[in-house]
Amino acid sequence: MKDVQDLNRQFSFAEGEVLLVDKPITWTSFDVVGKLRNTMKPLKLKVGHAGTLDPLATGLLIVCTGKLTKKIDLFQAEDKEYTGTITLGATTPSFDLETEIDQTFDISNISDEMIRETAQSFLGEISQFPPAHSALKINGERVYEKARRGEEVELKARTVFIHDFDIEKIELPLIHFRIKCAKGTYIRSIAHDFGKKLNNGAHLSSLRRTMSGELHVDNAWNLEDLIQAIRAQKVLMEEKKDL
Repeated sequence: MKDVQDLNRQFSFAEGEVLLVDKPITWTSFDVVGKLRNTMKPLKLKVGHAGTLDPLATGLLIVCTGKLTKKIDLFQAEDKEYTGTITLGATTPSFDLETEIDQTFDISNISDEMIRETAQSFLGEISQFPPAHSALKINGERVYEKARRGEEVELKARTVFIHDFDIEKIELPLIHFRIKCAKGTYIRSIAHDFGKKLNNGAHLSSLRRTMSGELHVDNAWNLEDLIQAIRAQKVLMEEKKDL
């Protein structure tokens, strides 16, 4: 995380900044961008993020401003790394904790070896369906908006690539994991499919993006600290104008 000295840094938002933010839980990626854009006012700037994180996920969110918004596509194309937990023995419609459990399963016959073998079966190129509760757009509308209204959503399978899938700890029903994957991978779908491969059920119960390319969440701003630093620069600029 950024140290205290970084609170005094000078930003050049118009020329372009790449801001690494540790997204808080329950915030959407769009909430973060909107908050930063409002904090930068009255500057009229392009502000965008590279790679959406679900509201219940935390971790690395890359925010670009000004001229550096042109680099968003490059950042989005990078491989990503995540850590998190899969809860075995229960499914949800959203594949995570955004919705209530809709089915439960007996997990007494599932061994640690079965879990580790299942993780290995995901390595390489795989096909997956995005969750119905996702930020994908169909006819200009986010899929999750249709799902929340109870509408049926027909989604197409996509091909993604999983570089690493490490099981770090097993505390059933919790499975702690680390995944490195190519862009476009839905970790919620992996959690759901993980349960299916075990002839069981599962959902994603926590998720944190730790890396995007070579950028690491350890070097990211706490959102409130970043807002404080931007406001401090604005005050300093106003004071210089009054001199």
